[in-house]
Amino acid sequence: MKLLFYITFVCFFSMGCGSVTQQQYKTHTVQKGETVFSIAKRYGVTKEAIYKLNPDAKSGVQTNAVLILPNKTMVDLDNSEIRFKQHRVKRRETLFSISQLYNVSQDDIKKYNKELYSRQLKKGEKIMIPQRIANTGSASTGGSTTSETETETTENTHTVEAKETKYGIARKYGITIAELAALNPKMGESLQIGTVLRVPETSVTDTAMIEDERFAFYEVQPKEGFYRLEVKLGLSEEEIVRLNPYAKDGLKDGMILKIPKESAEIVASGTAEIVDLTNRITNRSKKKIALMLPFQLKETVSDSIDANSEVIKKNSGMRVALDFYSGVLMATEFAKDKGISVELDVYDTEGSVSKTANIVSQNNFKEIDAVIGPLLSKNVEKAASELRSSDTPVFSPLSNKNIKLYSNLFQTLPTDEMLQATMLDYLKQNESSKNYILVSDDTRNAQRQTILSEMPNTKTVSLRKGAFLYVGDIDSKIDKTRENWIILESTNPVLVSNVVGLLNGLPANYKVRLLTLDKNDAYDYHDVSNVHLANLNFTFPSVNKSYDFNDKNAFLVSYKNEYGVLPNRYAVRGFDVAYDVLLRLASADDVYKATDSDYETEYIENKFRYSKKLFSGYQNQAVYLIKFNKDLQFEEVK
Repeated sequence: MKLLFYITFVCFFSMGCGSVTQQQYKTHTVQKGETVFSIAKRYGVTKEAIYKLNPDAKSGVQTNAVLILPNKTMVDLDNSEIRFKQHRVKRRETLFSISQLYNVSQDDIKKYNKELYSRQLKKGEKIMIPQRIANTGSASTGGSTTSETETETTENTHTVEAKETKYGIARKYGITIAELAALNPKMGESLQIGTVLRVPETSVTDTAMIEDERFAFYEVQPKEGFYRLEVKLGLSEEEIVRLNPYAKDGLKDGMILKIPKESAEIVASGTAEIVDLTNRITNRSKKKIALMLPFQLKETVSDSIDANSEVIKKNSGMRVALDFYSGVLMATEFAKDKGISVELDVYDTEGSVSKTANIVSQNNFKEIDAVIGPLLSKNVEKAASELRSSDTPVFSPLSNKNIKLYSNLFQTLPTDEMLQATMLDYLKQNESSKNYILVSDDTRNAQRQTILSEMPNTKTVSLRKGAFLYVGDIDSKIDKTRENWIILESTNPVLVSNVVGLLNGLPANYKVRLLTLDKNDAYDYHDVSNVHLANLNFTFPSVNKSYDFNDKNAFLVSYKNEYGVLPNRYAVRGFDVAYDVLLRLASADDVYKATDSDYETEYIENKFRYSKKLFSGYQNQAVYLIKFNKDLQFEEVK
């Protein structure tokens, strides 16, 4: 009986204490797009009150973070203020000793350092110590303050100065345009010098850094994350955070970012203008081009045609180099027809980094207008690094790996991330009228998460043990009233073959289309029928398109007349890259000035739209969307 009494007493006491706490505080789980300002407004409390209970919120709040909030009644009744002292934990210090040092309770310290509810103190960490201030302004203190620094925030206003904009002011104080407008309902579209605005208590960035003519502002759109901004602006997460330190904890809708003007021009222009550079030729001086390719000539036998033919057959790298070279030669001929004189210096890198370095060191590249090649990413990086001091532009022609973009390096192939982002944009544009069904396996987990995050209404199909499906697995997800777009994400050729076959076996009245973010080697598997892919209007992103064999294009005709065969994709790539470089050189003083304007060029199978990346080189952002049509031909999706 006594034991039951004690249990009952403890429970009653606990509930009583809990009710007192609940009367004073509440919690809030941060939703996507919310800020401290919007949360404070929702609950009728001040931002300062939230910061008092959640000091870490001063650097921004993340989605799903839990904030402690004061009840409004408690805020109204509390006539005192709190300031904080920062304390660095020393060796052997405990929560108790620190509470005694500052004459505060352990619970008060935990309240403003929530992580201490679940772990012990760590030597060297900094914690916030609350210090209550009476209405007279005097603070209660206790102990030594040798290693502490005080931080205090107050209400603030901002007087608009010359050249300041709403974007710059919002960014300075870490709020959105909408929040700035809410604080200043009569602000209007334009700001007048001398206007006094209500703003948050503290700024998060330096004014001098904001008002810089080299930079512009960008407002983060709904659902935009670092991944999508890298594609849109050409800036990596690291580069964005470097310019906007307060974005380190994530992006939010309406956040104002400082970005280079080059990136802002890309956004402002929207779809780039497609131009024909043959109509812009103004610089007809001789163009000096260096071509670096892995010919590997030391493996050939000088006096034996048959032996050399066998060497070429066995060496795929040599074949690629020779095919690419044939396209470059054709480009120089086309340039000459346009009145552009070309001097072509050809070097054999042998596929070696050291050989590449020797070529640069033993030859004069100061008068070279552009270097095309080498083919391998490690050799391209070496060439760009060695030629950076002379600012000689280097074009990487075939590798789209994440190579180090030196300031003089042009990456001519879009990255895999750009390809995937282009397809995602296409899917989102058509989402409202289609039924999306996702089939994916463990090889594409990242893509699966991205798709479901961007398009949460997408249906998913669970794979059976052994990574395969039955027709009923897909049939149950089909919407017979509208078009069904099946998004297949896998590098497993067996699964790809399985899904493609099942989709072709569905009833004829089902409207089905197959799409993927990445057309990898699995789609070339011998069991994957091209006829089946064509029946499904298979759609995917690509760095290039395929030319029509029946097209009487001048390049195709000239190439066949010269070599007796139609060009393969490496020969076409050689022509497209080299011809674009030559025409850019002929349309401006140099290649760098030819990329100042945001425009797009297109040739036989490739298109180019270069964007300058912050603190690095140039990236081609032009991507194709390709569909396999009923005639077994690849066509561009406009």
